[in-house]
Amino acid sequence: MPTTSITYLEDTKDYVLNQGHGVKGLADMGIKSLPNQYIQPEKERFNIDKIILTNNGEDNSIPIIDMSNLDDHAMETLICNAAEKWGFFQVINHGVPLSVLENVKAATYRFFELSAQEKSKFLKENSPTNDVRYGTSFVPEVERALEWKDYLSLFFVSEKEALACWPLACRAEALEYMKSSEFVIRNLLKILMKGLNIHEIDERKKSLLMGTKRINLNYYPKCPNPKLTVGVGRHSDVSTLTILLQDDVGGLYVRGDVGGPYVRGLDGESWIHVPPIDGALVINIGDALQILSNGKYKSVEHRVIANGQKNRVSIPIFVNPRPKDVIAPFEELMEGGDKPKYKEILYSNYVKYFFKKAHDGKATIDFAKITN
Repeated sequence: MPTTSITYLEDTKDYVLNQGHGVKGLADMGIKSLPNQYIQPEKERFNIDKIILTNNGEDNSIPIIDMSNLDDHAMETLICNAAEKWGFFQVINHGVPLSVLENVKAATYRFFELSAQEKSKFLKENSPTNDVRYGTSFVPEVERALEWKDYLSLFFVSEKEALACWPLACRAEALEYMKSSEFVIRNLLKILMKGLNIHEIDERKKSLLMGTKRINLNYYPKCPNPKLTVGVGRHSDVSTLTILLQDDVGGLYVRGDVGGPYVRGLDGESWIHVPPIDGALVINIGDALQILSNGKYKSVEHRVIANGQKNRVSIPIFVNPRPKDVIAPFEELMEGGDKPKYKEILYSNYVKYFFKKAHDGKATIDFAKITN
């Protein structure tokens, strides 16, 4: 099939999903209109031109927290309050060198600039390990409309496996980013546990809070009709914490009706832009920590818009329980007489439920709720 044009819809799907070109291949081809597979139902579209500013039009967003003084009690309070009220916040002076952040962004571009033949070596059916996966959209086989995004997902098992199996184009940089983030992850979790009045993190809690890590390299190509599609649909993460590095393009939005409805769409939903800040990391609470905290800390819906002018990259680190861990509210939180809001559930089953359907807001955590 020639790479200059795509005639049939099935050709598009094969070209993008099976041949390894991804949506980047469509964008590089210079298509002028969006293939039908990417046209989202109207209720899922996000038209940035139809946003109404409220709160006197002020530019409000999620909290920005300076972590330069780890002994600052006020900083700890800000982090815990942000986790309770917003579910999202940004941290600056976090200890991860700026050079590490810039290098992993450059490595993300480098990987996606590889030929389709090279990238396709890491498709599900070709990858040397289940822990390395190149793909596009979210779960294409169950989605009514595809998302305008390609990704490389790297599940960290050991440095030895990473050095053997992760793509050479981004291996060193992704590993360094993951290792450099360890300090900020541990400090954030320690602070958040103090906010639950849990002062000792034993081996079991350590496994529940940060038993595994996965890093994604996300690539959002310039889109010919961004108003008709999405970069990522509405969802909350299944992680304990997500540590996100975004570039300077922007496009991440979080639901605003938790922290405050500063930006309201004409459909009545409230969304807040998370502006790129040089050197900052975006932190968000995942479903696992909402469950472990019995709902005190909130995982919040978020989405990514498609961009008609620029390519965008983002690099999240998902900090998760181990697959064999059973997640449920911490017992210490029940000692005061509170009742658990969530049932015990094997984490691997929770994740399977998440990935067997398209993005659908907070539906996954509803699956874990105790219903009367």
